[in-house]
Amino acid sequence: MSAWTLHDIVLGILWGLCAFLLSWHIAGLVTEITYVTLADGRRRERRIPLLYRLLLPFTPNLAGWVNRPMFARIREDLDRRLVAAGYEGLLSGRELLALRWLLPAVFGPLTVFLVHWGLGRIPGAVGQALLQRALVFDIVLLLYWFIQPSLWLQRRLRERHLQIQRALPFVLDLLTLSVEAGLDFMSAIKRIIDRREIDALNEELIRMFREVQLGKTRREALRDLADRVQQPDVRAVTNALVQADELGVSIGAILRIQADQMRVRRFLNAEKMANEAPVKLLFPLIGFIFPAVFLILLGPIAVQVIQHGF
Repeated sequence: MSAWTLHDIVLGILWGLCAFLLSWHIAGLVTEITYVTLADGRRRERRIPLLYRLLLPFTPNLAGWVNRPMFARIREDLDRRLVAAGYEGLLSGRELLALRWLLPAVFGPLTVFLVHWGLGRIPGAVGQALLQRALVFDIVLLLYWFIQPSLWLQRRLRERHLQIQRALPFVLDLLTLSVEAGLDFMSAIKRIIDRREIDALNEELIRMFREVQLGKTRREALRDLADRVQQPDVRAVTNALVQADELGVSIGAILRIQADQMRVRRFLNAEKMANEAPVKLLFPLIGFIFPAVFLILLGPIAVQVIQHGF
C-alpha cells in the first residue's frame, strides 16, 4: 500500500468523523427544547429557529461591532420587543443584532449558489435571460436574510399579543366577579393565576404578582406590566386601574367598564375582518380560481384543436 493511498484513507476517515460530529451536533440542536423561567419558578417552552441556534455560538465574535454606540437604540428596541414577545433570558438584543449580520454572511452565499445553479438548469433563452438578471435575485436574497430576524421577532410578538388580546376579556370578567364578591384586587389576581392554565397573559400576571410580593407598589407593577407587554388593550386597562387607585374609585366598576369595552372592541375587530375578507379573497380568486375554470371549460377544446390542427 502506497503512502498516498494511506493518506487518502486517513483523510477520508477524518472527513467522515467531522461529518458525523457535525450531524450529531445538528441533531442535538433539532431535538433541543429551550425554556424560559417564569417568576414563580415554572418553565415554559419557547421555540428558537434552528438556524439561530446554529449561529448563536458565533455571535460573541461580532460583539465589538454590535456594541457600538451607533446601534444603541436598535439594541434597546430589540431588547424591549424580545421581552414583550416572551423571550427574555433566551435571546438578547445584541445576539439578535449579530444574527442580522451572520445570516447573510453564512446562508446568503449558499442560497445565491443554489439560485444560480437552478437558473443555469433552465434551458434556452429564458435561462440565459434570468442568469443575466441574477444580480437582482442575489440582492433580494441577501436583504431577506438581513431582515429575517426582525420578521421572525415581529411574527412572535404579534402571536403573543393576539393571545393576550383573546384572553383579556375573560380575565377581566373573572377579576370583576372576584372583586365584587369581596376579594381584594391582588387576591383576585392570585386566584386567577392558580386556577387558569398558563398562557401569555397568565405569565405576565404571575410576574406582576411576584413584583408586588417583592415590594413594588401595585401602581408600579401595573405600569411595568404595560411597558413590558406593549399591547394597547393591556395599556388601556392598566392606565384605568392606576387612575382608579389614585382617585379612590371602585376597582370593580372600572373592571366591569373595561371588560365591556374589550368585548365591544373585539366585536368591532371581527366586523372589520369580515369586511376585509372579500378584498383579501380577490387575489386568489383572480390568480387561481378563474384560470382553473377557464382550463376546465376550454381545455378539451384546446386539446382537440391541437390534435386536429388549426
